[in-house]
Amino acid sequence: MSFTQLPANATLSLKPFKVDIPDATLDELRTLLKYAKLAPETYEGSFEDRKYGVTNRWIREARDVWATKFDWRKHEAGVNSFPNYITTIEDGGTDFNVHFVALFSEKADAIPLILLHGWPGSFLEFLSILAIMRERYTPSSLPYHLIVPSMPGYAFSSPPPADRDFDKIDVARIYNKLMVGLGFGGGYVAQGGDVGSFIARILSGQYESCKAVHLNFSTAVLPYTGLQPVEELSTNEQRGVARASEFQKTGIAYAIEQSTRPATLGIVLSSSPVAFLAWIGEKFLDWSDVDPPLDHILTCATLYWVTECIATSFYPYRQKTAQHSDPEWRITKPLGYSCFPKELFPMPESWVATTGNLVFYKAHDKGGHFAAVEQAEVLLEDVEAFIKQVWKP
Repeated sequence: MSFTQLPANATLSLKPFKVDIPDATLDELRTLLKYAKLAPETYEGSFEDRKYGVTNRWIREARDVWATKFDWRKHEAGVNSFPNYITTIEDGGTDFNVHFVALFSEKADAIPLILLHGWPGSFLEFLSILAIMRERYTPSSLPYHLIVPSMPGYAFSSPPPADRDFDKIDVARIYNKLMVGLGFGGGYVAQGGDVGSFIARILSGQYESCKAVHLNFSTAVLPYTGLQPVEELSTNEQRGVARASEFQKTGIAYAIEQSTRPATLGIVLSSSPVAFLAWIGEKFLDWSDVDPPLDHILTCATLYWVTECIATSFYPYRQKTAQHSDPEWRITKPLGYSCFPKELFPMPESWVATTGNLVFYKAHDKGGHFAAVEQAEVLLEDVEAFIKQVWKP
């Protein structure tokens, strides 16, 4: 079962792609880890609740596992078990190589669905969903064309241009060109979390081909004074608002740094795999409902490191991430939203409705910021229910 048959009207030229990181690159990583100088023990680094960040103990043990036990080739083989492609998309006078993983359906009425990652994520986030669909269907019965691109500047896609500005609006334009070039100009659905949710919103607002949007991350429309009062919300929604408020106080500093000093941060984190692991490991631990396996965190960190995309991954933060809270970006097409309790900003239904034509809302009792990893079956079920409700052939 190959899932590699493109639609007959596709116009893009695709090159099958296989991930094969050179042994020398992996050896260099292990050497850097082996000789990395760790920070001295500190009071702040002793808090097991990670009140002040990852602990000295965690980074020491994670470094040792990464250097001596972690098996990248196992995960590389998992990636290569899916169809991977590289295609070239011209945009603004620049040729971008865009990497994506896909399951193409042979059904004439299959619905195109683009799944959009954010930071510190990657295309890896959606492999669990692809695995479920690959197991559940054959190429002739798969009801969707599933497209999972690597954002420009991430993994195996080209970095942003070094001689001009580039932001999420540019990413959306490239993604739309990708979907149209794959033969889906007649219509597709976009799903996104984190940065991917902003790009999905842009797609819906700027491109007719994007017919509907499902998100698992959003904020509300400013000014917040026009929202349903907190005291009128359900108990669970009030908990979500409290979590969002706490995150604004204690967890948002990373985004300010990445938006205001991306050059400095890129230089610092690209110079040491241990420094980078501390920076993103903290996010995977704090933003998940349940601490993810260390092996998963190391897989994500390794992908960033060996593709040298750390410094090029911060640009989405420079552009003010206002699409969700800006009335000009209100989604007029069908909007779906899945609310997970340990998301950074678990939004009440009435608040999400201020950002668009909300026709589907589902709240869950488990899951966090990385829903496609933490609750793959649940997120997939929501997306399918949303599409069934809104898709018009």
